[in-house]
Amino acid sequence: MAAERGARRLFSTSSLWLYCLLLLFGRPAPGAAAARSGSPPQSAGASIRTFTPFYFLVEPVDTLSVRGSSVILNCSAYSEPSPKIEWKKDGTFLNLVSDDRRQLLPDGSLFISNVVHSKHNKPDEGYYQCVATVDSLGTIVSRTAKLTVAGLPRFTSQPEPSSVYAGNSAILNCEVNADLVPFVRWEQNRQPLLLDDRVIKLPGGTLVISNVTEGDGGLYRCIIESGGPPKYSDEAELKVLPDPEETLNLVFLKQPSSLVRVIGQSTVLPCVASGLPAPAMRWMKNEETLDTEGSERLVLLAGGSLEISDITEDDAGTYFCIADNGNETIEAQAELTVQAQPEFLKQPANIYAHESMDIVFECEVTGKPTPTVKWVKNGDMVIPSDYFKIVKEHNLQVLGLVKSDEGFYQCIAENDVGNAQAGAQLIILEHDVAIPTLPPTSLTSATTDHLAPATTGPLPSAPRDVVASLVSTRFIKLTWRTPASDPHGDNLTYSVFYTKEGIARERVENTSRPGEMQVTIQNLMPATVYVFRVVAQNKHGFGESSAPLRVETQPEVQLPGPAPNIRAYATSPTSITVTWETPLSGNGEIQNYKLYYMEKGTDKEQDVDISSHSYTLNGLKKYTEYSFRVVAYNKHGPGVSTQDVAVRTLSDVPSAAPQNLSLEVRNSKSIMIHWQPPSPATQNGQITGYKIRYRKASRKSDVTETLVTGTQLSQLIEGLDRGTEYNFRVAALTVNGTGPATDWLSTETFESDLDETRVPEVPSSLHVRPLVTSIVVSWTPPENQNIVVRGYAIGYGIGSPHAQTIKVDYKQRYYTIENLDPSSHYVITLKAFNNVGEGIPLYESAVTRPHTVPDPTPMMPPVGVQASILSHDTIRITWADNSLPKHQKITDSRYYTVRWKTNIPANTKYKNANATTLSYLVTGLKPNTLYEFSVMVTKGRRSSTWSMTAHGTTFELVPTSPPKDVTVVSKEGKPRTIIVNWQPPSEANGKITGYIIYYSTDVNAEIHDWVIEPVVGNRLTHQIQELTLDTPYYFKIQARNSKGMGPMSEAVQFRTPKASGSSGKGSRLPDLGSDYKPPMSGSNSPHGSPTSPLDSNMLLVIIVSVGVITIVVVVIIAVFCTRRTTSHQKKKRAACKSVNGSHKYKGNSKDVKPPDLWIHHERLELKPIDKSPDPNPIMTDTPIPRNSQDITPVDNSMDSNIHQRRNSYRGHESEDSMSTLAGRRGMRPKMMMPFDSQPPQPLNHHIHSVKTASIGTLGRSRPPMPVVVPSAPEVQETTRMLEDSESSYEPDELTKEMAHLEGLMKDLNAITTA
Repeated sequence: MAAERGARRLFSTSSLWLYCLLLLFGRPAPGAAAARSGSPPQSAGASIRTFTPFYFLVEPVDTLSVRGSSVILNCSAYSEPSPKIEWKKDGTFLNLVSDDRRQLLPDGSLFISNVVHSKHNKPDEGYYQCVATVDSLGTIVSRTAKLTVAGLPRFTSQPEPSSVYAGNSAILNCEVNADLVPFVRWEQNRQPLLLDDRVIKLPGGTLVISNVTEGDGGLYRCIIESGGPPKYSDEAELKVLPDPEETLNLVFLKQPSSLVRVIGQSTVLPCVASGLPAPAMRWMKNEETLDTEGSERLVLLAGGSLEISDITEDDAGTYFCIADNGNETIEAQAELTVQAQPEFLKQPANIYAHESMDIVFECEVTGKPTPTVKWVKNGDMVIPSDYFKIVKEHNLQVLGLVKSDEGFYQCIAENDVGNAQAGAQLIILEHDVAIPTLPPTSLTSATTDHLAPATTGPLPSAPRDVVASLVSTRFIKLTWRTPASDPHGDNLTYSVFYTKEGIARERVENTSRPGEMQVTIQNLMPATVYVFRVVAQNKHGFGESSAPLRVETQPEVQLPGPAPNIRAYATSPTSITVTWETPLSGNGEIQNYKLYYMEKGTDKEQDVDISSHSYTLNGLKKYTEYSFRVVAYNKHGPGVSTQDVAVRTLSDVPSAAPQNLSLEVRNSKSIMIHWQPPSPATQNGQITGYKIRYRKASRKSDVTETLVTGTQLSQLIEGLDRGTEYNFRVAALTVNGTGPATDWLSTETFESDLDETRVPEVPSSLHVRPLVTSIVVSWTPPENQNIVVRGYAIGYGIGSPHAQTIKVDYKQRYYTIENLDPSSHYVITLKAFNNVGEGIPLYESAVTRPHTVPDPTPMMPPVGVQASILSHDTIRITWADNSLPKHQKITDSRYYTVRWKTNIPANTKYKNANATTLSYLVTGLKPNTLYEFSVMVTKGRRSSTWSMTAHGTTFELVPTSPPKDVTVVSKEGKPRTIIVNWQPPSEANGKITGYIIYYSTDVNAEIHDWVIEPVVGNRLTHQIQELTLDTPYYFKIQARNSKGMGPMSEAVQFRTPKASGSSGKGSRLPDLGSDYKPPMSGSNSPHGSPTSPLDSNMLLVIIVSVGVITIVVVVIIAVFCTRRTTSHQKKKRAACKSVNGSHKYKGNSKDVKPPDLWIHHERLELKPIDKSPDPNPIMTDTPIPRNSQDITPVDNSMDSNIHQRRNSYRGHESEDSMSTLAGRRGMRPKMMMPFDSQPPQPLNHHIHSVKTASIGTLGRSRPPMPVVVPSAPEVQETTRMLEDSESSYEPDELTKEMAHLEGLMKDLNAITTA
């Protein structure tokens, strides 16, 4: 359609001259889909419009004004022709025609005279924006400028009388609003005060005088002059006192406060201190001293304040003001935060494009705080929608361009500091005009190819048979055939145009390479109707468009949203209650909730199922923080989780005593107590203090208590008696009470105050006794008992005593050094120590004894490891141990470790299990999975290496999940034919050997009333023909493997189209497709293949012959069975028969029985069933159903004693051999054969299989069907088989079997004569 519109436009009268120019000068060179350019492109004549320069020369800036003054907000824009300038205030256009105070200057600036501002009327203050418009081009807007009008003069603080010592610093406060600071000045004694290096005014208005002299005394006041009458503060007297010649403590008169400034501005960090002597001031930043003398940007002002000019991002940090007068030092700190205005790292660029394309305007900005970005088109805000999207945070993506999207687009970045704008122009060219420049990187991959026509010549016709081969919730896969004009189509590329139904904006997706005839459209909306059309393109340009295809995406399963208002609160030290509300969004009734909780600091999340909106968790740890979240479940599964909420259980008294209590005797009257807090898990709250109890050991009463607050971990107990033993214990405290105390610990004060002004003397003796891996050290204290000994330090090492050092209590007289090497020479030193230091060491050496125990030798690994598969999840591992006697009997304490893993995925970890026998049963394995096993043996400290590996693959199991993503679409051009697509089940548990499609017009019908379509092998698509027009059908799919059938999928609804290409009345022939050709002769076979009457007669004779022979064989078998059957066997068979029920395929799937014959589509064969030796009563004869109503689908809920059944089908399923729905419009119903079954097989038995299939379908082309007559087994074999089975035939069963065979013959006869 786009090509047709382009052709009509090209040959229209108004564009005839352009066509002539193109013929004269040639067409433009092929280009890409869209292009950017900063200058007019070089192209063919006037067919390409050029980008027009349109931008602001000057933009308004933030301005501060006062009442009654005049303000000019500058603005000037450039364009040819000249733009029209307008102004917006607070987002609304100003009417400057009737405004007597505001007027537009010739260059576009806004002039405001006599600014109005009062408490209740502020008409001029606000945000202003300049808007430039060119009628034939578009509109651009400037940055936003803030006009601030200084408020009414008002003091937040005024100067107060004060006195200062000469040589010190003084401050006089005069704080005003920030917008009034420029209008503040000071007077001394009613005369203007001149500011200099010694007298400064801080940014807030405060006056600072450093190095005060007598001349600085007097009356001070500050004045605000902001346009109206001046506003005076109170007067305050500053008295200058003489130097008292004594020291005064340092105090801060003014401390710095945290500030926020913008890059490029200047600021002052105030800091003024007073004291005697007068302090020197210095500054540090982030622990580094600032050099104010050698810096041009850092200046130390009067009194000590720091001025920073031209602020950069590196100036951000923590600043410390330090005052030091030699006697003392004080410091204050403040944080400086640096912000940056928005700045463009990448500005939008001009773009050429065609209609239906997708484009992206790129815009990369920086700033601090991070700027927000919004987009404006021709002066109006771009509101994000399905076709205008903000991508990668800042870029604007426009999908499916239309002509009205032309114009100027501007990226506007804004943060707390300011805003900035940058723009670009979009020009949409006609489809027959090539884009002049190379494709930019900003274009989406869907629209960067195949758009520029080259030479003149024949254009392709419309693509044929456009069909949606796969329809999902958010994507659709389209396929088509080559146009009739170019049946090979190797050099054709294709563009798929699509849009929502009812939306004029069309998007395009291109094929990735020439000759490709499929495209997947992504990012669609669920349950939405889309219209698709496909256009082919060759080297000459676009061809005809295909007819529109209307497709609706699948509805998306709706899951619950997050539960709102989740709250958690502690109800006790061990319990927390969590509450929430019903989710606001979701489809269907909420079935239950799952509450997840986790202790902070761990990664193990636990959960509990809840049906209400609150739950109380008990048994939690005391004073421990937990996080909680809630997930709602409906019939579709879990919804969106809530955000985590954290809460801590209530505190309690500590549940354990303090740790590591120790006593240190200081002298004859004091003892120092040391301890550590209880372990964190037992504190049960914030430790607020400790309670110390002590008493004399001689008396059990008179306990003294001392309370220690805070986190103090030691306490000196004084006022004790000399030479007295005391007991001590400590307990921890929380706000809830006192926890358990430590055990009593005793020590004795000194009899007299010993000397601790020097180190102890050398110990009087040292003895060592070496062992194999340890040395016992004993000693006696120094002879001089008048020097305090706090303990002993033992050093030891091989050849040197300085390798290890151990300290012990002063009361200890021996110690055992452990973990030494045998047969090694160790040097040992002993030193006494006190608080002064260590005394003189005493040396000794010793050689440890040799090690006499030999190292354990490794054991032999197990051999002959074998894996025996028992089931789909169990494998038995057996092995032999050569270190055991020949009878392999274990008499000692050895044990075996079995490990196993699967190689899929490759990083799977081993699992281990221990066994005390020579075999182990590994359970819980995955079906149809290869595992490897190995074994090792351990006896005491000896272990073997791992054995050789054994491998085993678990048996298959029926699929435990249904096929996924079932979709149904109509076949293009064949309204009565549909295509069913699906994906394999997630849990196939084996190789998928086929699928079964059930379909019906009644979703509530019993499953055995649904029509069945078998699919052989692992195919994932199937066609069903001859459906009724304008009728809703429901489809289910069941997968099978060698073990049986899996569960069915959910029913999928599809309504066949209303339109039909058939004519006439009565029964109509099946749709044979456009490629069908009538046979040459006048007579057709039942399957549509031309056959002669002679072939038909010969086929009939063969079929009748096979039937007669089969009947004779059955009669002979029945005679032998009847003669050899005893009365006991008859009763047993009768009981089995009554259990199995009737032979009809209705009711529960447990009644399904295998047929004795199977019939192939192409080689009609009649084969006797190969009876299994397993005596399963299910393997009895089964009548062949006469129509599709007699078929009961195989259900996955079969009784466990039936095991799984093996289903298989034969016959090639192709596009031209799809089955038809039986019994419609007078047509003969299709005969469906029941699915074969396989009884449970013992491990060592021969496997017998039974196969069934459906008899041919009308309308299929088949060759003549030869009949193969199987040879009957010999009588002895048959008799022996029947003796081994309990499912032998009774006379009444033979009668039924004969009746079914007669019915089969009638059906075959009807087919051959149809």
